[in-house]
Amino acid sequence: IYADPTKRLELYFRPKDPYCHPVCANRFPTSTMLLKVKRRTKKKKQLDSGEEIQPEVQFEMEILGTVTTVYKFQGMSDFQYLAMHSGPDGKQTSMYDKVLMLKPEKEEFFNGELPLYIPPPIFSRLDTPVDYFYRPDIQHREGYNNPQVSGENLIGLSRARRSHNAIFVNFDDEEIPTKPLDAAVQTWKKLCTNSVDKKVEEELRKLFEVRPVWSRNAVKANISVHPDKLKLLLPYLAYYMLTGPWRSLWVRFGYDPRKNPEAKIYQVLDFRIRCGMKYGYASNDMPVKAKRSTYNYSLPITVKKPVSHTVSVHDLKQGLGTSGASGAKKSASSMYKLKESVYIFQEGALPPYRQMFYQLCDLNVESLQKIIHRNDGTESECTERDGWCLPKTSDDLRDSMSLMIKQIIRSARPALFSSTTNSEDGKEQLTYESGEDEDDEEEEEEDFKPSDGSENEMETEILDYV
Repeated sequence: IYADPTKRLELYFRPKDPYCHPVCANRFPTSTMLLKVKRRTKKKKQLDSGEEIQPEVQFEMEILGTVTTVYKFQGMSDFQYLAMHSGPDGKQTSMYDKVLMLKPEKEEFFNGELPLYIPPPIFSRLDTPVDYFYRPDIQHREGYNNPQVSGENLIGLSRARRSHNAIFVNFDDEEIPTKPLDAAVQTWKKLCTNSVDKKVEEELRKLFEVRPVWSRNAVKANISVHPDKLKLLLPYLAYYMLTGPWRSLWVRFGYDPRKNPEAKIYQVLDFRIRCGMKYGYASNDMPVKAKRSTYNYSLPITVKKPVSHTVSVHDLKQGLGTSGASGAKKSASSMYKLKESVYIFQEGALPPYRQMFYQLCDLNVESLQKIIHRNDGTESECTERDGWCLPKTSDDLRDSMSLMIKQIIRSARPALFSSTTNSEDGKEQLTYESGEDEDDEEEEEEDFKPSDGSENEMETEILDYV
């Protein structure tokens, strides 16, 4: 527990009881000393006159060292659930000898009748008391109308989701938008009035002039803009494609990629690295780690998020502003910029994540570009699956990219492929299979970190704009 600063120290009142719910201590930094104190007392002496002399007490103190970390138990300890059964007469009987299998048992043990005992699957996430602070109804001005309540925000949310006024387009829609919604224009003009925001708007306009279709990763790697501002700026300059070969991408208003064969290079490729024994290496051998793993899961009550560090005098002297300590280390021009690897595929380099969404023009490998441009000048129809490319182009690209990645892994860890043999046609086993076969990983909301890249756009980006 001490080795991981995010873990909480658990104390079990009944260590041998598997149903015992622990109390948790939070970790705190401290600067105290560990003392060793000895108390020496001399025995009482009685004088000849019969008068007693008070015992002499002496204290010896020694400093053994300093203490930098303490654990404090601040939570309630009454979350306990015993394996008990209440009889008809109200008598409580223990069920531990019936529900705990301490030794191999015969079939009769499993077929025996037992009272129903279902422990709670999880206890409360909170172990400290919380005051609700009920407030009276707010008195609004005359003419104020309460917002319309729908089934989406009636239960579970304290307010309706804040709209970002993005326009969503499906591949089957006949028309494409030529201008943003009035609400998107008003929101951006109202909230973004300083020179920095105007400069970011101009930079994004130039990006869409050079290239009419962008992914959010690519935008964040080319301009430095706070994610909250980008949520307002993108719907102001582009619309969002939901389906088809340009899904999860932002398209400049007035540009229809379905009618322009040159938009082939802007199509999206869903690429996923697969690993397993049949590919020559296991999950733990992969240089590209997954963002999360079920093997590292901890219950919410046993994890305490690290608290943010307080601002020091040194930070203030460095001109720390509202952007926090990380802003003092980076210039404003690159504070929120991502690395190019989050949207560009380079030969000889591994992707940052096991699932990536690349635009075809960002595959910077000559052999891949030859596959993409095989039908240049002869594009006749734009389909929802392949766009302007030849059928199975995505599969061919994945096969080639997988072989490149396998070669990188082989050069880094040759021992993993000592028993790998080539197939009959001379091609190696591929580390990728069709992306549609693998379930998408769930994405959790995380605090923004410029070095972390981006989340799975196809699953989560749409939630930021509805």
